[in-house]
Amino acid sequence: MTTNDHLILVLNEYEIYIRQRGLLKHTRIKVKDEIRGEGTIASTMSSLVDPFQHLKIALNSDGTITRLREDPQIFTTRDLGLPVLTQDATINQSNKTWARIFLPREAVDQASNKLPLIVYFHGGGFVLFSAASDFFHDACVNLAKDTKSIVISVDYRLAPEHRLPAAYEDAVEALHWIKAQPHDWLRNHADYSNCYLMGSSAGANIAYHAALRVAAEAGNNNYLEPIQIRGLILSQAFFGGTMRVGSEVRLAEDPVLAPHVCDLLWELSLPVGVDRDHEYCNPRAGDGPAVLDTVRKLAWRVLVSGYLGDPLVDHQMALAILIQQKGVQVITHFNTGGHHGSEVRSPHHQSQLHCLLKHFITSLASK
Repeated sequence: MTTNDHLILVLNEYEIYIRQRGLLKHTRIKVKDEIRGEGTIASTMSSLVDPFQHLKIALNSDGTITRLREDPQIFTTRDLGLPVLTQDATINQSNKTWARIFLPREAVDQASNKLPLIVYFHGGGFVLFSAASDFFHDACVNLAKDTKSIVISVDYRLAPEHRLPAAYEDAVEALHWIKAQPHDWLRNHADYSNCYLMGSSAGANIAYHAALRVAAEAGNNNYLEPIQIRGLILSQAFFGGTMRVGSEVRLAEDPVLAPHVCDLLWELSLPVGVDRDHEYCNPRAGDGPAVLDTVRKLAWRVLVSGYLGDPLVDHQMALAILIQQKGVQVITHFNTGGHHGSEVRSPHHQSQLHCLLKHFITSLASK
């Protein structure tokens, strides 16, 4: 079977999968035509948008980048008049990694009720933003408020100064930091037996790979105790491959995150010398599929969400199929319209996601 034939098979499987669940009732993706047609190889790039200008970055001679964006940064507050309190804490001083903790005020008012714990990883293509970026900060405030959970947003090292797997290593280190209950908000208010790993875009990729690393160590006694991971929440996950999929072809000129812009992000973040069929980008590569067998044994559930207006949506759906094929219980939620980042930047789409998460967490907590 050729690579193209295998991809056609995978995408036909996801089309059947989503049709069985009542999604895309009015949409038919022309998988074979798009894969076999011209302009489907990942090296074919639009000439309309300079990806460096689009991302507002400049490449330096030493391989680092200058970030030209001026996104507002939000400071923390412990004002009891607000619905969510925030505070920063250092994880690794040498690596300059830290966490922002979001505590619903009601946890202070009702100290006897411990709240679910969501460990969150922000997006930005592994290259941009931080836990203090205004839209990620605001999204986490709403996440904590809407789901009545404590949210820990991890600020990890960025590429290309720190290429993958640095962010994955930072994510696992953050879990060990949380395990030690380093902060009184966690000691007093967090239900460590009800923990979730969540990420948006590249953050969802980090949450996924961190989960695989934790699962691979699950046989070691007390690896993360008292943390008990109940599920993964992958919002508009950032994955890819060397071959264009249908949604990338259909949305080749997407104004938010065109495929050739993704290509640059992967070039800046993957280990030097590998392509986008590396396991960090393509979840079907490497040992990841085998480790999913352990995820199944651990009884973790996975929520995969996205929007049909996102060029990466076919990769996200294919990931859901892969996870389901390994016997892991998967919940999918793909809406029409939207764009990459909708679940963070659009209040309406964010609210929809948080309602879904509240049900997801409540259903697992009752088991």
